[in-house]
Amino acid sequence: MDALTQTLIASSPRLTPTTTPLRSLIIHGAVLCLWLLLIGAAFMLGGVFAWSVGIAYIVYDTLLLGFVAWQLRALYRSTDPATVPASGPATVRHPTVGVIVAAYNEAAALPLTLSALLKQRDMPDVIVIADDGSDDGTAAMLEQRYGLQAPAEGELSGAGSVHPALRWLRAPHGGKARTLNAAALCVETEVVITVDADTLLAPGAVAAFRDAFAGELELVAATGVLTPICGNSWGAGILQWFQTYEYIRNFLSRYAWMRADSLLLISGAFAGFRRKSMLSVGGFDPDCLVEDYELIHRLRRAALARGESWRFRVIGAAQARTDAPNSVPAFLRQRQRWFGGFLQTQYWYRDMVGDRRYGKLGLWMLPVKAIDTLQPLYGLAAFVLLVNYLVSGRLNVLLPVSAVILAKIAVDLVFHLASVHWYRRWVGDARRTSFIAALLAALAEPFTFQLLRHSGAAMGWWAFLGGRRVWSRQNRSGLLNSSDPSTH
Repeated sequence: MDALTQTLIASSPRLTPTTTPLRSLIIHGAVLCLWLLLIGAAFMLGGVFAWSVGIAYIVYDTLLLGFVAWQLRALYRSTDPATVPASGPATVRHPTVGVIVAAYNEAAALPLTLSALLKQRDMPDVIVIADDGSDDGTAAMLEQRYGLQAPAEGELSGAGSVHPALRWLRAPHGGKARTLNAAALCVETEVVITVDADTLLAPGAVAAFRDAFAGELELVAATGVLTPICGNSWGAGILQWFQTYEYIRNFLSRYAWMRADSLLLISGAFAGFRRKSMLSVGGFDPDCLVEDYELIHRLRRAALARGESWRFRVIGAAQARTDAPNSVPAFLRQRQRWFGGFLQTQYWYRDMVGDRRYGKLGLWMLPVKAIDTLQPLYGLAAFVLLVNYLVSGRLNVLLPVSAVILAKIAVDLVFHLASVHWYRRWVGDARRTSFIAALLAALAEPFTFQLLRHSGAAMGWWAFLGGRRVWSRQNRSGLLNSSDPSTH
């Protein structure tokens, strides 16, 4: 057993389980009991309260929007708080930075990703193509196009003859997490940036990460801001439209939780880590479906145990575009994996829920995540009941429910317009917000894309309970077929 695996075993509650505290049982049990009571209300109550599950869903979502909006007031300051040190002295010396590109059978997309990396204004000290046992021509492409000599399996190549910063790690096929860990052990830079092979970094992305880690010595993990690319077909265009707005809201939400020192979601598709800290907790967990999300929980746990004041950031100046699902089946598979991994992590780290030692993370964020475990079931149940009332002609329920839904759509529209404005201010996008597009999204999303997200999440429950661990590989048609010329 290697040293990194031993460290993972000692750091992970999956491998070294802890007892479940009463407070965690009460919080998770209350979420389940509330859902059962609200479903029961549909059969016991009349009027708008027969749709109590829908009202609860709307109230919860609106409260979260209010929390995010309150935290986003900081974006009206002249300086982006996401890039300003929160504590501790700044350092003049910038850390060394290595980029790890995990790739499995990505011969078509990899040149696009590497091209974006090689055009960085602040070039990383080393770029490692972490090849997870590809058998699709990746090896020939790296040799012919970049002048890299194939190393022995498990070893790192020398510098490429075309681009000296490039290195090639040939790993036996074992999954993304294992390959990232192998690369992190080989790369001896102070900061490592993980980039998926379907993600294109903006020219200033590496510089933004290097500046952030230089300016805050306690920063151990940071995520950049991602924009989805789905392709140029009409179906892909619709999914990209919805997912673009979804990504905007999600990254603003991460910004809000960061300001409450409760950020948990660092996107592995484009993330930066203090290498020493990451390896000190065992690196990525190969048995988690969302290894990036789980790692942040482990780092949070280690920070408390060691008395460290580690920081976690979302960096608005670090931007990238990433391939996103361009069909409904692909989208459902992605969300099934994401939600199944979220449930895994919530279960493994259930002892942190409600623990005041973690501050707002333990008392706010993790209880919210406990609610989120059943949120998609709340949403789907509300929709099914609504359809039932419509089919059965129960106007005494439908009319007051319609008023509630219209009020929620109005709130969503206001937040939608504001969030796009806030987001563009944050990332430095000077484009104007389209009121028509925002209105259409606010009207259509609750009955289309939102149901699709909830369906994928419900499938995640099925996968989690069934113990599924193997997931099909996504194709890269969005990235390769995008009509945006800057992606080619």
